[in-house]
Amino acid sequence: MKRRNFVKTAGLASAAGLLSACRSQTSTATDCGPGQAGGKHEWKMVTAWPRDFPALGTGANRLAERIGQMSGGRLTVKVYGGNELVPPLEVFDAVESGTAQMGHGASYYWKGKVPAAQYFAGVPFGLNAQEMNGWFYYGGGLELWREVYRPHGVIPYPIGNSGVQMGGWFNKEILSVDDLKGLKMRIPGLGGEVLARAGGTPQNIPVAEIFTALQTGTIDATEWIGPFNDQAAGFNQAAQYYYYPGWHEPGTALEVLINQAALEQLPQDLQHIVQYACQASNLDMLSEFTARNGESLQQLREAGVDIRPFPDEVLQELQRISLEVLEDMTSNDELSARVYASFKAFFGKVRGWNEIGEKVILNMR
Repeated sequence: MKRRNFVKTAGLASAAGLLSACRSQTSTATDCGPGQAGGKHEWKMVTAWPRDFPALGTGANRLAERIGQMSGGRLTVKVYGGNELVPPLEVFDAVESGTAQMGHGASYYWKGKVPAAQYFAGVPFGLNAQEMNGWFYYGGGLELWREVYRPHGVIPYPIGNSGVQMGGWFNKEILSVDDLKGLKMRIPGLGGEVLARAGGTPQNIPVAEIFTALQTGTIDATEWIGPFNDQAAGFNQAAQYYYYPGWHEPGTALEVLINQAALEQLPQDLQHIVQYACQASNLDMLSEFTARNGESLQQLREAGVDIRPFPDEVLQELQRISLEVLEDMTSNDELSARVYASFKAFFGKVRGWNEIGEKVILNMR
């Protein structure tokens, strides 16, 4: 055998042996480096939802399944529901600290830690689901979102959207703006700030605690999501009135949080698999909400639920206050100001098209 061919053959054998060794590993870390496609990785995902809760909990499960399938089992993700590993509202902290490599939640839950995060969930009277995705993927929103989380060593991905939500479940009628005064309502994020300025008392409590709080009178009202999830949570058994529209969240984006160090330890192909599994799950969740909300709304109507629109004067006042809240936030936080400027600019661009597109068709139908 010629020396050149021997060296070439030996080199190939050595590379094959190294790759085989990498693939045989079962530890949670790889010894093969981020650029090599070997090793098995085991991640934990903590969520803000009860295990298997429709669309949200099951959405986390499906994401984990996709990652496992797409990676051929090289990256597996074990899902923990709220309170199974950490409390629902401590998901961000768990991912930041490395307690879990992934988290599944909504960015407005972390407003006390990262004020600018609220814009990436839902803005009162703001972008709908399709527009939010447009902003994220083609309007600079996702880059800003990642910049906001970068100091915490956390990388966000859009992971789903509920679409426009319902206004919420109430045990008192809302006939005028005065009825908002003193109202104790579970409502997070920017919507909660707006309610507070309208004279109400916003509270942020996990979904597992909402039913009892509503039933016992600890709160007077709650927003959650829409007919599909609200019916599953049984809120129609704890409240008299179901109001619309969801002025506070016209298109609520959910998120997956990933520990940056953990992601960078993965081979590049697994990093791409995580990215595209998230994009697939983003589409899947919105599609499920679109399909299921209609079915559940019909069932709630047949069950005799009192479904009402908010009075026009109430919506007008809430919209006026919303603009105040958004402007005030920009004066207190430079990063919030940059995010809101991007959000507002994209809203201005996309609004004109939807005024003569989606809106006209919906009104005609």
